[in-house]
Amino acid sequence: MKLFGNRKKEDYVIIIGCGRLGANLANTLSNNDGNVLIMDTNKSAFRRLDSNFGGLSVVGNGTDLEALKSAQIQKATSVIAVTNHDNTNIMIAQIARDLFHIDNVIARLYDPERESVYQAFGIKTICPAILSVKEVDKILENCGEKVHS
Repeated sequence: MKLFGNRKKEDYVIIIGCGRLGANLANTLSNNDGNVLIMDTNKSAFRRLDSNFGGLSVVGNGTDLEALKSAQIQKATSVIAVTNHDNTNIMIAQIARDLFHIDNVIARLYDPERESVYQAFGIKTICPAILSVKEVDKILENCGEKVHS
């Protein structure tokens, strides 16, 4: 499943964490007519959402089973955990995968050394530090190519 292209109309994405990344994901999905719900423990975090955000925003804790049930997690095709805490993200990912049987679970982690923990649990990860290193490496390679051309 692609989040921003070739989505099915029945796809339902739950994003836990309405920081910069979560809000941008939710806005992009909403702008592409995606069925998205974003949850955060802090109501003021939703100010990051576009004024025309067409999804649902719910105040709640992504590790709370009742909050997840209220968000209809059982209908979700994807759950994305992007809070500011690695431990919270892995807990949310495990709950989504193991208790609610969501196949497409993604968790952000800040500490690249924890990636092996996530992989051991079969959870897809994104790590800003690793992504940044890869992008810088690409830029440096491109600079090197231009210099040597």
